[in-house]
Amino acid sequence: MINLDQGDPTLFEPYWRKMGDKCTLVIEGCDLMSYFSDISNICWFLQPQLGDAIKRLHRVVGNAVTEDRHIVVGTGSTQLLMAALYALSSPADRHPVSLVAAAPFYSGYKDQAEFLRSGLYKWEGDAQTFDKDGPYIEVVTSPNNPDGAVREAVVNRGEGKLVYDLAYYWPQYTPITLPLDHDIMLFTFSKCTGHAGSRIGWALVKDKEVATKMIEYMQISSIGVSQESQIRAAKILGVLGEGCRTADSENFFEYSHSILKERWERLRNVVKNSRVFSLPKYPRDYCNFTGKYMDSNPAFAWLHSKEDIDWESRLREHKIIARSGERFGASPKHVRISMFSPPEAFNLFLERLSAIIDNTNGNVVT
Repeated sequence: MINLDQGDPTLFEPYWRKMGDKCTLVIEGCDLMSYFSDISNICWFLQPQLGDAIKRLHRVVGNAVTEDRHIVVGTGSTQLLMAALYALSSPADRHPVSLVAAAPFYSGYKDQAEFLRSGLYKWEGDAQTFDKDGPYIEVVTSPNNPDGAVREAVVNRGEGKLVYDLAYYWPQYTPITLPLDHDIMLFTFSKCTGHAGSRIGWALVKDKEVATKMIEYMQISSIGVSQESQIRAAKILGVLGEGCRTADSENFFEYSHSILKERWERLRNVVKNSRVFSLPKYPRDYCNFTGKYMDSNPAFAWLHSKEDIDWESRLREHKIIARSGERFGASPKHVRISMFSPPEAFNLFLERLSAIIDNTNGNVVT
């Protein structure tokens, strides 16, 4: 059984192994004992070296504006989204604020919004069909998880507030066309470098009052964020940024882009022989980071079938675990396939998918 349900980015482990001691740091028993990292910062639990590393990396890549922004660090972007929802809603409102995202939307949004049954906000589903009056929060995921599409806001009403989830707006996944400049932008260490286990994310926030309320949520829910994880993230982001500026070292973004590009080419070569399956097509665009035109190579494949059956269950019969389109507000004719799997798992997936395609084409494989 091969599990392609989770977006666990261990695919990038060989690169960081090659970095050797460059990413090594020593933490002594007397280090990092206080709750506080920098009492002069409104985000008092943000390690200064992590804040500096985040700003430097965004400047090098050119994917987000950091000037005059407050950096709020969180335990992954998951916690930061909940902090943003808390900051953008009001206990004084008679009704919970509506929360929407355009389908297909990341399956975690619905789960997170409904888990605590909060009276502050209520999950209302697809932004494209949302027609309720009153305030709302729209989460815009770009590039989108699960289908890799570049997104903008859909609802566009006066009482709306936007949260941009930019977990995949990095050069290995998509061309960097401009530095984005939104009120709240969420990023995650896990999808930037592959270090999911450190559980570090950050938000770039324009408004000080919103940032303060997000920090209040972090203080109440976890009294800050692990300082050990923060200084490790700062070290690794620093090595990543230095590799982008230095010609004599291998650029992580070029390395990871080449792996994903090769995987997408192999997958498309398999799917092109199918009468049933199809994959999204992405336009080539000029990437300001690489200085050339590039294709998108998303972290997930959004596989569509013409046959009106539950493809999550069908794939499981062939020992492939994927996530049904229904989890993303779409049809069960869609499945999301992680492109992050180890090489042996990805090779097995292509073999089994080829066999399924031969069967659905009428060429039964024995």
